[in-house]
Amino acid sequence: MSSPLLAEVRRARTSDVPGIRALVDSYTADRRLLAKQMVTLYEDVQEFFVAHDGTRVVGCGALHVLWEDLGEVRTLAVLPEVTGKGVGSALLSRIVENARELGVRRLFCLTFETGFFAAHGFVPVKDAIVDVDVRAELLRSADEGVAEFLDLERVKPNTLGNTRMLAVLPAEDIRGTAR
Repeated sequence: MSSPLLAEVRRARTSDVPGIRALVDSYTADRRLLAKQMVTLYEDVQEFFVAHDGTRVVGCGALHVLWEDLGEVRTLAVLPEVTGKGVGSALLSRIVENARELGVRRLFCLTFETGFFAAHGFVPVKDAIVDVDVRAELLRSADEGVAEFLDLERVKPNTLGNTRMLAVLPAEDIRGTAR
């Protein structure tokens, strides 16, 4: 029997940004996450969900929409002391729910945590995830995460050892039941 989740999962607020930054920073030394500037986190706060235990941010994760039907799970992390207690799964669930609300049907991630993502329906991919025309449009983006998604040569040092994974979300109607 698993223990109950001891954290509230909700949309991030600007007041959560320092906690998100501290969490991200705890994973940058071993390059499991890329460092993020505070200004970037504030600019992107509306993409984030946090798990908050009442006193601190114990987990975070973001959804970044790349294209009409494609989004990326970004910066999904939990404090080591809550790993295995459902915090990451609860965050990913909220990200998936948000993706569905926005009309995103495919979720991409670039991760070292392949077992976690595989348990949530993600599969490794080697082939192109978007067609040539969409790729041409995405090349116009200044976002470094998009450059990583496209596997551009200039970001290869940031992606070494990561696995590209993709999940296709089942179609749901407005009531949230699968079709």
